Amino acid sequence: MKLLRDNGLTIALVVLTVGTIVGMLLTGWSVNNEELVEHGGDPLALTSYAVSGHFLSAIFENWESEFLQMSAYVMLTAILFQRGSAESKDPDEPASQDENPADRSDDGDAPTPVRKGGLLRIVYSYSLGIALAVLFFASFILHLRYSAIAANAEALQHGQPAEPILNHLASAQFWFESFQNWQSEFLSTAVIVVLSIFLRFRGSPESKPVAAPHSQTGS
Repeated sequence: MKLLRDNGLTIALVVLTVGTIVGMLLTGWSVNNEELVEHGGDPLALTSYAVSGHFLSAIFENWESEFLQMSAYVMLTAILFQRGSAESKDPDEPASQDENPADRSDDGDAPTPVRKGGLLRIVYSYSLGIALAVLFFASFILHLRYSAIAANAEALQHGQPAEPILNHLASAQFWFESFQNWQSEFLSTAVIVVLSIFLRFRGSPESKPVAAPHSQTGS
């Protein structure tokens, strides 16, 4: 089918995302209920666990790091280079991404914001980075909220008082949760930037052609 061929990458990624969220939900439910029983509590129903701090904190903790990685990557590759990498613009050659959109304002095929101009065109020019940054901050806030809920639920199990969300924001636990994911995202991005200089994957747009020299920058 043409629909599947033209949208296969998105469909596959959505299916994998949903599948892994379901797997995370079921395994997290099992782990959380084991912990509750160990502390003399009652196990949660699956529907109750799905809206619990334990599950939602873990979800948004991971989303936060992924959106941070993507937003940082989009913004950094606009201004920084890595010679020879398939993930970088060529530092010696003009890039099509750097063209002035105002030069295409009369192009009927250009997106509407480009043709309209003004502030709309400026915002649209950076809209990908802006959208990813907004998703990062939204995920960060949701991670903070549900991490605080999870921490307070654990505190109550141990007979300790609940703390306000701002106290949790200043806690080592919250920042440990964040940093342990952030570092892996920056590391994985650095790895693909460097490995794409020397290694290839035939057929992937993220790779240079197999016969391309290591010195060639961009895919």
